Amino acid sequence: MDNREEVREFLTSRRAKITPERAGLPTGPRRRVPGLRRSEVAALADMSVEYYAKLERGNLAGVSPTVLEAVARALRLDDAERAHLLRLAQAADGSDALARPRRRAAQQWKPHPSLQWTLDAVTEGPAFVRNGRMDLLAANRLARAFYSDVYADPHNQGNLARFTFLGPDARRFYPDWDQAADITVAILRTEAGRNPHDKEFHDLVGELSTRSDAFRTRWGAHDVRLHGTGFKRYHHAVVGELTLAYQGLEMAAEPGLTLTIYTAEPASPSEEGLRLLASWAATSPSSSPAPRTG
Repeated sequence: MDNREEVREFLTSRRAKITPERAGLPTGPRRRVPGLRRSEVAALADMSVEYYAKLERGNLAGVSPTVLEAVARALRLDDAERAHLLRLAQAADGSDALARPRRRAAQQWKPHPSLQWTLDAVTEGPAFVRNGRMDLLAANRLARAFYSDVYADPHNQGNLARFTFLGPDARRFYPDWDQAADITVAILRTEAGRNPHDKEFHDLVGELSTRSDAFRTRWGAHDVRLHGTGFKRYHHAVVGELTLAYQGLEMAAEPGLTLTIYTAEPASPSEEGLRLLASWAATSPSSSPAPRTG
């Protein structure tokens, strides 16, 4: 994925989302673009139209933080979009090299024993570790049972994005499938800016783009997000409806990996559902995952 193309499409898509009214500009007649004109963004960012056009063509190498902030302010970027723009600029001039996740050898990945102990110590909710490609790398017993649909189909390869867009059970598992699909692609888009040189990542994006119209459309939107906390609804094949809160924690000891824990509201039907899931997991060998590679 060429960095200039990524920059160009990201800035163009953000400009198209900002209406003149939102930017505090008069609408005026005969507008031929859905959002702002380049000249309007340039004026809001206090720079020449020629210079902004250069940026939007993908030339971010050497651009100062002050200029990036002016562009972010003009385009009304949120925190996730600002961080994404900064990463794109760092990738353009190579200054992101030390911040990139360490490349792991293409062999079976095993968590450090202490990490697995930590996951196993979480007994009342699913806890797992994923990378930016959304591969499930390590999990406690309850997470293996929770994602039994993902693990059951070898074609998913333990990957949540592949399951979301290609898995036959995904729309049952995610009652709010459109929301889940939007979040999945936004996480992948964020990873594209954070780790632009990951071949396995680009292979995954190519596969999903080829096989899923829903993925391809969302990928073209260039939406990004910070995915740290919130609530989601699920429909598990064994225990039924679950509404769970989640917390995603970046792992300082393993750059590029995220530890996620799901919990249910105390004394709620979902908490009872997790107890039933734990009982099923304790007796069902099918809740064990296949080994992860990569």
